[in-house]
Amino acid sequence: MNLTNENLLEMYRMMVLIRKFESSLADAVAAGLLPGFVHLGIGQEAAMVGIAYGLEFDDWVASSHREHGLLLARGADVGRARAEIFGKQTGYCKGKGGSMHLAVIDKHCTGCNGILGASQVIVNGIAFALKYRGTKNVAAVVFGDGSAERGEFHEGMNLASVWKLPTLYCCINNQYGISVSTKFSSAVEDIAARGVGYGIPGLVVDGNDPIAVYEAVTEAAKRARQGEGPSLIEIKTARQRGHFEGDPQVYKTAEEKEEILRNDPIPRFAKALLDKKIATKEKIAELEASAEAALQAAIKFTDESPFTSFDEVMTDLYYTEVTA
Repeated sequence: MNLTNENLLEMYRMMVLIRKFESSLADAVAAGLLPGFVHLGIGQEAAMVGIAYGLEFDDWVASSHREHGLLLARGADVGRARAEIFGKQTGYCKGKGGSMHLAVIDKHCTGCNGILGASQVIVNGIAFALKYRGTKNVAAVVFGDGSAERGEFHEGMNLASVWKLPTLYCCINNQYGISVSTKFSSAVEDIAARGVGYGIPGLVVDGNDPIAVYEAVTEAAKRARQGEGPSLIEIKTARQRGHFEGDPQVYKTAEEKEEILRNDPIPRFAKALLDKKIATKEKIAELEASAEAALQAAIKFTDESPFTSFDEVMTDLYYTEVTA
């Protein structure tokens, strides 16, 4: 494992920052300050951080509608990301992408996608370009178990396998596609088992352990860099909130909700750092305070930023190459 103690501490800080970031969005929705649908990844922080740390900077990432945390873990500016979600001019997409289309191109993140399954085929275009250019980089796509029931999932994996593209299919299985349990939507216990049908490895990892996720992504990326093609990684975890903010989760029993909270990845990772004497309680508190300070700075930046004007509505729609 190529992670230093400093890396592990920063991973914890990032998990806390993602939790605080997402929780602030939940608060804003409840207060009527953030309209529209917002899908939060609270409870999935270990998966986001593990994936991000398992990739190199020049690798590319495509995702679905619940991966704000992944973009933060890839190095997105917290203020600009939050401003985008609130429709502010200073956001990464000038406030025109919002939560479900937040893109951070300078961190090689094509962005979130509000169309279920779309990223699973789009990512192959990126992977093909990387292979064509001989860069030895990979393109990872992050999606949920609900997307794994879409046709694009199978089409994408089949093409990636046939062409041996450097694509990493990272399925974050949080056990529910909207309100439907995977027990009723999948005929196999492990989505990763489907990889064999396309001649690619299928791995199952503990999605509440950032190190396990990191190791799986690192190994799959290594395989892809060597020209051996794609892999399917199933990251098993759970979301603590509803499918969208405001969803009362009546489809989950009280016992199930309690079990999810008992397996919370953040206190679990903190305990591991303490048990291995990588961190002290004082250091844990310091990291949490640092994350809180970053969030408060982002909130201030967002609040002070202007909304995007109507004059911007038609800009950035077309790319025009200027030639002499």
